[in-house]
This record gives sequence, C-alpha cells and structure tokens, in this order.
Amino acid sequence: MRLKKLLSKGDGKTDRRVWVQTMTRIAAPVLENLAAGTLKQNMPFESLSLEPLRREVSYLEAVGRTICGIAPWLELGPDNTEEGQLRAHFINLVVKGLKNAVNPQSADYLVFDNRFPQPLVDAAFLAEGILRAPTQIWNRLDKQTQEWLVNEWKKSRSIKPFESNWLLFASIIETALLEFTGDYDAERLNCGVRRFRDEWYKGDAWYGDGKYFHLDYYNSLVIHPMLTEVLAVMQKHGLQEANFLPQQQRRHGHFAQQLERMISPEGSYPVIGRSIAYRLGSFHALADAALLHLLPAEINPAQVRCALTAVMQRQFNQPHTFDTNGWLRVGYAGSQINMGEEYINTGSIYLCMAAFLPLGLPEMDAFWTNPPVDWTALKAWHGVDVGSDHAI
Repeated sequence: MRLKKLLSKGDGKTDRRVWVQTMTRIAAPVLENLAAGTLKQNMPFESLSLEPLRREVSYLEAVGRTICGIAPWLELGPDNTEEGQLRAHFINLVVKGLKNAVNPQSADYLVFDNRFPQPLVDAAFLAEGILRAPTQIWNRLDKQTQEWLVNEWKKSRSIKPFESNWLLFASIIETALLEFTGDYDAERLNCGVRRFRDEWYKGDAWYGDGKYFHLDYYNSLVIHPMLTEVLAVMQKHGLQEANFLPQQQRRHGHFAQQLERMISPEGSYPVIGRSIAYRLGSFHALADAALLHLLPAEINPAQVRCALTAVMQRQFNQPHTFDTNGWLRVGYAGSQINMGEEYINTGSIYLCMAAFLPLGLPEMDAFWTNPPVDWTALKAWHGVDVGSDHAI
C-alpha cells in the first residue's frame, strides 16, 4: 500500500501526506521482508566494515531503528481514512514481523546475544519503539512472541555498555522490561540516568557522550530522547530517580530549539560529527520534543514542521538515495559510502526514521493544523527580527 508521491505546498494537510509517503517508502522494504521471513535473504549489506559479524547484526539494526521511528504513527491505530488503512497495514507487518524476528525457528531470527556488542544498541532502539506504541505493537503480540521478545531483551544484559551514550541503551531496555513485565535490573536502569544527571552535563542542554564533549548529533540521536523516555516511565512507576524528569524535559526542549535553528533557509544542516549518514535522524530530539509537546512556547510547531519538511524533501529526493529495490544507500545526500564510519551499514542508516515521530500527533494537533510559517534561519535571512538567543 502506498500514498501517491507529493511535493509539499506548505499546508499541514499536504505536509502530513508528504511525511507519510516518505516514511512508508523508507520503512516498507524492511517491514515487508521481515513479515514475509525474507529480510536476511533480501536486505543488502553496504558498509566499509570488514568485520564478518557486522552483516549478521545489521538486520536487527534495520528492524529496531525502523520501528523506533514508525511506532508513534502506528499507535494512532487504524481508522477508515486512507492513512488509517495504511496504518493498519503497517501495524500488521510489524506484529507479524516481530514474531519472525524473535522466533528461534524463523529464517529471520535476529541476533540479540553477546557474540558482538552491537545488539545492545538495536535491542534498545526496538525497546524505545515498542514503548512508543504499547497498544498497537506490544498488546497485539501474542503471548509466545512477548515471551520470546522479553527473553531476547534479557540476553542483552550479558553485553557491558561502554561509558558513553551506550549506558542509555541498557537503561531503556530495562525500562521496557519494567513497563511490560515489572522485572528489571535496577542498576542497569539507573546507571545511565545517574551518569548523565550527575557527571556528564556540560551546560546549555548539551551532555558529554561520556566524560568528554563531542561535537556531533548524539545528543539528538540517542541522549535526549532516550533519557526523557526512561525518566517518564520511571515516573509512571514511582521510582525516585524520576525526580530529574522536569529538568531533563526543559533541557530537551531547549536542545530541540537549538536544532531548529541549525536548519538553514535552504533546508540543509551542518555536516558535522560522526554518524552523519543517519541523515534526518540527526533531528531525533527535535522530532521527539514536538511529539511530546516539549517545544518552548516561543516555537510555533508549524515552523518545525515546515523546516523538517524542507530537509526531508531535499535529502530524500537526492538521486541514488535508494537502490533499485527501494533500500536506503549509505550517505548524507545521495549515495556517499565514504561518509559512513566502519560501523555504518545498510541496517544502521534506518535511524533516519526517528525524524518522523510527529506523525504520532493526531491530524488536529497544532503541529499539523497551524498555517505554514518560516523557521528561524529562514526568517532571519529574510531580514525578520527573530530576537536574541540565550543559554539556559
């Protein structure tokens, strides 16, 4: 099922169709093949890595990251609209596919164990996604699939996270186990929260990726979205560490405001730091702040919509972004294999799906209904007085 390809005219209704069309185009090869049990058979492997296990873990990368991004849209559930019927189709793909992913007898049984550290990362992105769609994903899984999935998440406990954003991968897996089973490892849950809260905050909504500050997009790709999600579930369950949530939400919103200012009048953004091949996924924290209504009051959500739409169309309309079978190619704006680090591969670049989180907002939310408006850089370069910018 596909929506006809459109170009944005700026209004929220058209923008939403553009977003849905783009998101489902990206997600379809991953989810259709997983549901059919042919993901390992058909997914290509494009990477600079010579590590033989990279290909084996790349399938979980594609699945976890795709579900991480599409989940809020799925959580709206089916309805009688064209979009609602398309959602029903993708909900069914995810539910059927996840059964294949965790069934030890399936051809598409995915690697979650400790033969290689990477599965910790993508078990975490999968957990983040399912936390975003408990009704339409978790509750639709049969009991056997739920048990298999919980067992796979628990396998990740044998992987020791690095002293970096990886601590949050352990935290969010335990968060999912807390939410869905009540059985969790308190130390793995709390360690990442404490490190970022007590040791790694650098100021003005930026965290170090570990002890040191890195100028890249990992505050957006991982740190703010996962830290906010972990704390929100901890608060729901009355855990003491969740007292940090209001401060983290303020930081998350301010960081999102900074990301919005990074989008140029032309719909581009700085090519800075590692993992730039995650494309629009670099705006994970901005998309998440819009979804959670954490944007500062002075930010009109429509300017975020318009800015992200401009980047989306510029980035995904580049020639050679997709191969002939619809799979993403490694690159930032097209096919640029040397812009990927050795850990980058076909599966990992599906983290671009994180930019589509606002599709989880109903069509009547202000994000979609507010009239089109220029974003900050576009206004400023047109001579509009956008006011001053201040640190928190």
